[in-house]
Amino acid sequence: MGIVVVDVCMSNQLASINIEEILEGEFPEVAVIINDCLSFCGLCARSCFAQVNGKIIHGKTIDQCLDNIREAIKKELALYQ
Repeated sequence: MGIVVVDVCMSNQLASINIEEILEGEFPEVAVIINDCLSFCGLCARSCFAQVNGKIIHGKTIDQCLDNIREAIKKELALYQ
């Protein structure tokens, strides 16, 4: 398992793409976990979001959210260098 954990709700729009393959392929230190529910139903219904090491990262579109997640991952990884 990686040192950066990305949690995604199965009901969120991000679950419609292969986010595990995308992020784990780009960042070997990342573990993507698809959960049944993250208990953020209001946020989940309104926008794309994930948790990166417990921090909520969101975006208006899937692409914007992925970009924001990538930036959050880079910040987390910088802490370990």
